[in-house]
Amino acid sequence: MIGHKLRNRYEIREHLGDGSTATVYKAFDERLEREVAIKMLLPHVRESTRKRFFQEATSAAKLNHPNIMAIFDIDQEGDRHFLVVEYVDGLSLSAYVPSSPEVIVDLGSQIANALQYAHERQIIHRDIKPANIKVTPAGQVKIMDLGLALPHDAKRVTAHGMVIGTPAYLSPEQAQGMKLDNRTDIYSLGIVLYEMATGQLPFNADDIGALLLQQVKQPPPPLRNIVPTIPMALENVILKALEKNPNRRYQSAAALASALEASLNPTAEDEVPVDVDTTHKRPAWAETLQTAAQKRDGGTRKRTLRIILADDHTILRKSLANLLETHDEFVIVAEAGDGESALQQTVSIVPDVLLLDLNMPIRGGLDILPEIRRTAPSVKVLILTGREEDAYIVRALRAGAHGYILKSADESDLVEALKKVAQGQLVLGRGVAEKIVGGVLSDQAPDSVRLTDLDQRVLLHIASGKENEEISKELNIPLIELIEQIANIMKKLGSKDRYATALKALREGYILLDDLHDLDRSS
Repeated sequence: MIGHKLRNRYEIREHLGDGSTATVYKAFDERLEREVAIKMLLPHVRESTRKRFFQEATSAAKLNHPNIMAIFDIDQEGDRHFLVVEYVDGLSLSAYVPSSPEVIVDLGSQIANALQYAHERQIIHRDIKPANIKVTPAGQVKIMDLGLALPHDAKRVTAHGMVIGTPAYLSPEQAQGMKLDNRTDIYSLGIVLYEMATGQLPFNADDIGALLLQQVKQPPPPLRNIVPTIPMALENVILKALEKNPNRRYQSAAALASALEASLNPTAEDEVPVDVDTTHKRPAWAETLQTAAQKRDGGTRKRTLRIILADDHTILRKSLANLLETHDEFVIVAEAGDGESALQQTVSIVPDVLLLDLNMPIRGGLDILPEIRRTAPSVKVLILTGREEDAYIVRALRAGAHGYILKSADESDLVEALKKVAQGQLVLGRGVAEKIVGGVLSDQAPDSVRLTDLDQRVLLHIASGKENEEISKELNIPLIELIEQIANIMKKLGSKDRYATALKALREGYILLDDLHDLDRSS
């Protein structure tokens, strides 16, 4: 075929490779003066193969994305059917096995974003694997070969129950011949990411039946058993993509892309200020990758929150991790079983939120809070504890916590608390909030509460944990007058004691958590 001109337009110049059903050539389009690739169907293929060949054309024609190979035309000359597609100069993704975490995140998020685009147009690929993905010299991903791509409403060209695709990358649904949706591509991409991270496939067997059984039944080996230096957060993301049950995977490719990006780098608003130790700033590559990601999604995607879990009860901590990982907006970047480890992990990783227990070995949550506030001020801390005493709540907020929620809270309360704390809101969970205003059923505060400047200063000092004698000296108010002032404030807010009054003022915005923290720093 070299030198042959198809349709008096496409001059074939180079043989690029052969597949089981087609041969691929590099050609020159003389009409538009550009290089193209010609994918020519082999003669005497089965009718179902020929139908898939044309299905590729109709599927790909609906897609116009920088990370998906473009299709230009479908034609035939004599009995030769061929596709004219974008010529991609680059290496197979196989050349990037194994890769560094940075490369995995960059290339993986590009692939996921491209799949999201296709899924939004009701196209699932069904054959995601390194051989079907190229990377240009500029580092741009191109998803190739949509021969198995299937529109959701398309008439199937294979019977239900027939296994089709590449066995090593099949989802459990494919392996069982079940009905497929977009989550099958998420699983296959999870295998690709696993291979890029470890240099090996999670499931491998000489017998195809045994391999398919592994896809359906066998959990993948932990990545850090193979490469101990892989970041825990990245391992968690990949393993979640490889959940056997589609409902436990990421429910969209966009969520997977977001989680990948969040597994390595904090966001711009979490930069460490210049007056704080800068050794924990994110490296330059993270800035580059995030900028590229923002350009790809137009900066509109809701970011994934990076969370550290600190609790000395291993079963509870693991249960929390599993629970939160079912939500696409969270990724667990580290876990700690004692206060000292929680402090070190928080300062080195700088997560969005630290979910912190109070009573832990070596150092408790209250012990490490002031140091976290000083060395990692951008980290939001949500206390998750069984202690519901007023004094503990006040001490935690005084020490730098941004929220306080009880372990008896249900899943929706915890999820909502994490989101609000990450946004900078004060969170006092159900049970805690009730304690603040509890016991005042017969003496509720008036609808309109007017607190003076002095009232607010007194409340801030109470919230900071100071006793009446200290407040009297600092505000230069006689002790008797101060006590009367506090009693008046309690009456205004309808609270039963000084701690409950200060907490209610915090919760309802009469005094601000930032002002409380500023007061503590100046003391």
